[in-house]
Amino acid sequence: MTRAFVFPGQGAQTIGMGRALAEAYPAAKAVFDEVDAALGERLSTLIWEGEQEVLTLTRNAQPALMATSIAALRALEAEGIGVASAAYVAGHSLGEYSALCAAGSLSLADTARLLRLRGGAMQEAVPVGVGAMAALLGLDFEAATAVAAEAAQGEVCQAANDNDPAQVVVSGHRAAVERAVEIAKSRGAKRAILLPVSAPFHCALMEPAARVMAEALDDVEIRAPSVPLVANVRADAVDNPAVIRSLLVEQVTGSVRWRESVAWMAAHGVRDFWEIGAGKALSGMIRRIAKEAETRAVGTPEEVVAAKG
Repeated sequence: MTRAFVFPGQGAQTIGMGRALAEAYPAAKAVFDEVDAALGERLSTLIWEGEQEVLTLTRNAQPALMATSIAALRALEAEGIGVASAAYVAGHSLGEYSALCAAGSLSLADTARLLRLRGGAMQEAVPVGVGAMAALLGLDFEAATAVAAEAAQGEVCQAANDNDPAQVVVSGHRAAVERAVEIAKSRGAKRAILLPVSAPFHCALMEPAARVMAEALDDVEIRAPSVPLVANVRADAVDNPAVIRSLLVEQVTGSVRWRESVAWMAAHGVRDFWEIGAGKALSGMIRRIAKEAETRAVGTPEEVVAAKG
């Protein structure tokens, strides 16, 4: 098999996502119903009819994006294409939970509750205004890591997301991240910009959230995935439930090694990357990492039908 299913992370959320899938496929509608029941609220109403600002809150965006991804997968399954057709699954940050749910490692209800908890814990780990994140464009991971180290000056500043060969996101204390932006510009970055995020994800400041997730994950059943997961913090395949549990905790403070993960899959025979859910951000990254790869977005009924061809 030369296909991988990949699942988007935060930033892809839009009002209305998944609604057409739910209207076209009963199995997709059932996903949103189950997530609503698991959370004890009508998250689907927020996703389809709410305000973008409220949907973008981390505690809402994380389960909402997962629900949309799994709804798209259920629509694909209704058309005869299941996760078993993929050699690997992977996801960007919260998308890793979507990938594990898709591969049967986590139940849908548990995934929704874990992501609601994860989103809240990550938001509450650092007071608003204390942390920040910035995208450094035009610098590779090694150069961005050096910039972060120089900018730290006793504070936290880490390379949080290694997205593609020319896009690295740094995270940490606001003053340190602001210094990183200026240093990156002096080092030849094409652009270096602060990101409109509510907390400094994937850095040491998230340690309180990691403790919350460690406790929560101890109480959840994690099964061996039906398709191996290419894990964010290791950038290679895992299928052992105990290892997966540990990596999900490590992921909260660790770097998302997306560039390496995609390169690893490409080196192990993957030629087709299907982005399951909202948006097409991962597809763009993948084409910059694995230039021979084919990408396909699957997030609407039309895209689901086209995938059959």
